[in-house]
Formats: sequence, structure tokens, C-alpha cells
Amino acid sequence: MDKFLTMEKKLYAAITGIHAWVPDDLLTNADLEKMVDTTDEWIITRTGIRERHILKGEGQGTSVIGTAAVKGLLEKTGTKPEEVDMLICATVTPDMLFPATANIISHNCGIKNAFSYDLNAACSGFIYALVTASKFIESGLYKKVVVVGADKMSSIVDYSDRATCVIFGDGGGAVLLEPSTEPLGVMDAILQSDGSGMTHLHMKAGGSVKPPSHSTIDAREHYVYQEGQAVFKFAVTNMADVAAAVVERNNLSADDVAWLVPHQANLRIIDATARRVGLPPEKVMVNIERYGNTTNGTIPICLYEWENKLRKGDNVILAAFGGGFTWGSVWIKWAYDPK
Repeated sequence: MDKFLTMEKKLYAAITGIHAWVPDDLLTNADLEKMVDTTDEWIITRTGIRERHILKGEGQGTSVIGTAAVKGLLEKTGTKPEEVDMLICATVTPDMLFPATANIISHNCGIKNAFSYDLNAACSGFIYALVTASKFIESGLYKKVVVVGADKMSSIVDYSDRATCVIFGDGGGAVLLEPSTEPLGVMDAILQSDGSGMTHLHMKAGGSVKPPSHSTIDAREHYVYQEGQAVFKFAVTNMADVAAAVVERNNLSADDVAWLVPHQANLRIIDATARRVGLPPEKVMVNIERYGNTTNGTIPICLYEWENKLRKGDNVILAAFGGGFTWGSVWIKWAYDPK
């Protein structure tokens, strides 16, 4: 009877470790002033960004970032590669269309007993992947699942377009999910999407609708295309609203929330989300000034940088918005004290 009760006990998907990695090379606002018609003041006023990290070198793809993050994660948590059951990589800049970048990362890290795949939900991909992975843990079938959020945005940014080239950087991070019988980990989530947003934020060529050709390359259609005002308007409302919705439906007050971890796309969107949830600046993780928008990397990089300030039982709200449109929010109860 005791065995039966133990088997029936609810499992939670707890984050038991976090690691992040960014390349060394910096692209500052001063550098961009020499490349396009812009100024440091213009960039900071509109985005809050001062510098971003760029992955340089031939043959260097998103898997380089993901591999560094996962190797660091395994070392920190004392996890053997062969113990990992599953790996999901959230990315919008895979090394290639196939195989999955998750497969390449797993191979590079010696993860041989796991299945792995990529997930693409633009900038919301990391939280989509986190929620997806949590269900595999909650099912009881898997004990160790790695979720990677990484992007080499410099590979799809047009550095002659001053509206978009100032925004993005390269980087990423990874978390380890493990089962917990304590109510810790992924507690609730709201994930949403609206395909009508495609017209405002997309890459024009490179897919099956418009395969690569001489003409698509000449027309510079293999870069991020963004209608800034439309995206900003949608993001500032929806990211804020979905974060508030998760807080409200779980009867959490602003005092109950220890940290808001917003996607680092734009400082004004971050501020709007914090105000909507009723949180002061000191409860909001913000590092956009030093990294820019690393797309799927923003949230894990924040968690990594604030890891020593997180305490077991802290209520942490993640929120993101991405092209597609995709958006969502996740309520996590942090599972461990600083190590």
C-alpha cells in the first residue's frame, strides 16, 4: 500500500541547475555608429541596449553556444551525459534545417541515451520548450531533461538595416529539469499564439514558400524583417497581459512574486510588463543593456546571472513575446538555494 501511495504522489518538474554562455566578441553602439546611420543615444533611448555579444569565426553556429551552455550545466550539477533522457533546443537560428541543432549539441556533449529535437517559437521558444519538457518529467517517464535556449542572431541580421541590427546579439543558456515531490518547479503556464502577426515579423526567404535563390540573396531576404511599431504595440500589451494573467489566476500578489524574468527585447516592453504585474524595478531581471536581444537565450541568461540571488521557494514569473506572433508566461517555484 505504501508503495502504491508513493507511485501516485504528484511529480513536479523542478529546475535543478542553470548555466549560460555568450561569445567574447562585443559589438558596441559605438561600433554600430560606424556601420549605419545611428547614434548611441538613439539606440539606448529606443531599446536600452549598449552592447551585444557576437559569435565570430567560420563554421561557428548556434550549436557552439548550446554546447558550451550544456557542458557547463552538466559539470555544475554533477550530471553524467549518459544520465540525460531528453534534450530540447529552442532556437530560431539552427545550424542547418536538419539535423536538429539539439542532435548536434547532444553529440558534442556525449549525451547518447537521450532523444532530442528543436523547437521554434521565435523569442518565446525557451518558455514553450520549458513547459513541453516539464510534461515529460511530470509523466514520470523521464528523470533528467535538458532545455536549451540559444541563438546566433548575428547570422540573420542585416547590418545595413539600422532598425534591426541594433537589437540582436548572440548567446544562450540551458536548464536541467528533474522530478520533485515537493511543490517546486513549473507550477503553471499560459502559452498563446496568433499567426496573423506573421506579416509584421518574419524572414522573407529561405523556407519552402520561397527557397533560397540568387534573386532572394540579391534582395537581402534572408534576414529578420520587422515592422517595429506594429510589433511593439502587440508585444507591449500581450506580454504584460499574459504575465498578469498567470499571477492573477494563481492568486499571487505582487508581494508574493520574488522575480519577474521578462524576455529582453526592449526596455520599454520590460517596464510595461513590470508595471502590469505591479512589481518594482528591483524585482525585475534586466540585462538587455549588455546582451541585447538574444532571442531564445534571454531568459536563461537572466536566470544564470541572478542564480545566486534566487532562493528555494521563490515565486518566479517568466514572460516572453516572439515573432509569429507567440507569447506566454510561466510561474516557477525555484527549487534550490545558492550553491
